[in-house]
Amino acid sequence: MFLMKLYVGNLPFGTDDNSLRDLFAAHGEVSSAQVVIDRDTGRSRGFGFVEMPDGAQANAAIEAVNGQPFDGRNLAVNEARPK
Repeated sequence: MFLMKLYVGNLPFGTDDNSLRDLFAAHGEVSSAQVVIDRDTGRSRGFGFVEMPDGAQANAAIEAVNGQPFDGRNLAVNEARPK
């Protein structure tokens, strides 16, 4: 199965894995959703990753969510680049 990994930037610091999953689940099946947490402070670093098994749904989610306001911040969503 091909997983498409999406980068989600400019997340509000109160966002957790579940709210990130819920945001993208409206646009298709979500395999995983993870907000990146700062090791030292335990707070969100303001970005995360979402994995979706269907590329068409993932592209539709990028179109729908990129630039949209979420808890007062406009999200930046695109396909994640390899490390």
